[in-house]
Amino acid sequence: MTTPDIWQKSSYSGGADGNNCVEIAPRLTQVAIRDSKVLADVTLTFRFGAFTAFVEVLKVDASGTAT
Repeated sequence: MTTPDIWQKSSYSGGADGNNCVEIAPRLTQVAIRDSKVLADVTLTFRFGAFTAFVEVLKVDASGTAT
């Protein structure tokens, strides 16, 4: 038996309906990511270390300065 994912939206979700974002669901050994507009479509999964590195890269702007 599998446990259902608990999806979380970013507090930065845009638009009046708040559906323009990516959702994440922490799992036992990885993080799942999906597009909130297409829930039944593809879900990506990353190991925790890879996901953390991915988020850290997103925090750096084009000039190389952390935001």
